[in-house]
Amino acid sequence: DDGLLHLTKDGGQNWEDITPSGVDKGIINSIEISPHDPGTVYISVMRYKMQDLKPYIYKSTDYGKSWVKRVNGINDPHTFVRVVREDHKRKGLLYAGTETGLYISLDDGQNWQQLQLNLPVVPINDLYIQDNDLVAATAGRSFWILDDLAPFQNSKQNLPDLAIFKPKDTYRIFGNAPNQPIPGLGQNPKRGVTFDYYLGKSADTLELKLEVLSNGKVIRTISSKKPKDFKSWPGGPPRPAVLPAKQGYNRFTWDFNREAMPSIDKVFVFGNYAGASVAPGTYNLRLSLEGNSVETNATILQNPKVKATESDFREQQSALEDIENAIRDMHESVNNMRSAKKQLKAYAQLLKDNENAKDLVDKGKDLIKRIDTWERNLIQPDQKTFQDVINYNNKLNAQFMHLKGFIDVPEPKVTEGAQQRLNDLINAWNGFRRERDAIINTEMAEYNSSFEALNLPAIIIKD
Repeated sequence: DDGLLHLTKDGGQNWEDITPSGVDKGIINSIEISPHDPGTVYISVMRYKMQDLKPYIYKSTDYGKSWVKRVNGINDPHTFVRVVREDHKRKGLLYAGTETGLYISLDDGQNWQQLQLNLPVVPINDLYIQDNDLVAATAGRSFWILDDLAPFQNSKQNLPDLAIFKPKDTYRIFGNAPNQPIPGLGQNPKRGVTFDYYLGKSADTLELKLEVLSNGKVIRTISSKKPKDFKSWPGGPPRPAVLPAKQGYNRFTWDFNREAMPSIDKVFVFGNYAGASVAPGTYNLRLSLEGNSVETNATILQNPKVKATESDFREQQSALEDIENAIRDMHESVNNMRSAKKQLKAYAQLLKDNENAKDLVDKGKDLIKRIDTWERNLIQPDQKTFQDVINYNNKLNAQFMHLKGFIDVPEPKVTEGAQQRLNDLINAWNGFRRERDAIINTEMAEYNSSFEALNLPAIIIKD
C-alpha cells in the first residue's frame, strides 16, 4: 500500500524507483505494459484505504522517467480505477475497470467515456482480452464478456455513411440458445458469424440489404424490411431474420445457413425450412443501401473437435444441395399446380351454365383430380399438428427434410445409408417430375387447346 513502483531491466538484479511524482500512498493495482511499445506503460492507483475514492491513471512512454495523469471523463469522484488494459490490435485504445463499471478511451486516455451497456454497476477487478473479446472479472457478479472488439478497433472520427467491420474468425459450432436471456444464467455466443456495421443515418424508411456470397454466388439475402406477404402457421416456415438499421453501430449474426426453402401455404411439414449450414471457408458479406455497397469477408473455421477432411465437407455440401434443390423444385411445382387448379376451378364455376363448354368443364375437373393425386404423393395436406403424423403419413417433401436433418450436422461425413436414401428419394422425385411435365405438356395443353377452340374471352362476366 505504499504506492511505490520499481523497474528492472536485468531480470531483477537491480531495481529503479520510477514512482510518478505526486503519487501518495496507495495500491498500484495494475501495471499494463503496452503490447505495441515496451517503453509505454499504464498504471492504476487505488487510494480507497486512505478515504480517497478519486480515479488515478498514469501513463509513461519512456520506461517511467516521466508520467502523465489520464482521467479526463471519469467524472464521478467515487469511481476509483482498479485496472487499465490496452487493446492488442489498436494502439491507444484503452479499457478501464473501475469501482462502478467499465470505461473506454479511443485516444490513449486523453478522454474517457463510460461503456456500461447491460453490465451491472459493479466493481471490475480485472480485464483480459481473449480471442478479441473483452472479459471482465467482477466483484460478486461473475464474469462478463463483451463480444468482438472490432467496432472499437476500426472506429474513426469520420466514418462513411455505410461501413462494415470484418468479423473475427468463427468456429463452425452448432448449438441452440434461447431467444430471450434466462435470468441468472450465462449466455453463450449466438450460433454463426457475428459482425458489426455502421449507418450514418437511420434506414427505417429505406431498405438495407445483406448478401452472403460464396465464390461470387449469393447464397443468402437478409433485409431490414419485414416481408409483407409472410404468413405463419404450425409446421410452416420460420419468420425471416430482419437486419437492424438504426443510426450508428449495429450488430447482426448470420447463422451459417443458406437461403430458406419455399413453403406451401397452410401445409404442415414435420421438418425444418431453414437453409443448410455452409462448410468451413471464406465468405463475402455485402451490405447495400441507396445504391452504395460495402463488403468484407468472414472466415468460418472447422471445429477442432471434428475430425474431417475437405472431401468430407464437399460430399456433405453436395448432398445438402441436392436435397435443397429437390425441395425447392418440388414446392415451387406444387405452388404452380395449385395456381393452375385455382384457375381451373374459377373457369368451371364461370362456365358451368354454358352448354358449349361442358366438355371443357369436364376436362378441367378431371385435370384437377389428376393434379390432386399427383400432389398427394408429394405433400400431406391432412397434417395440421405435430401429432397428426401418427394418422397421416409423411410424404416425399417431409422425407427429404427428415434426411436433411441427418446430414446437416457438425460431422460432415455422409454415411452410405444416407447417400443411398438420398438416391432413392431423388429417383422418386424424378418420377413425379416427369408426371408433372406430362400433366403440363399433355393434359393441360389439351385443356388450353379446347379453351381456345371455343373462342372464349379471357375475362368472363356472368349474366
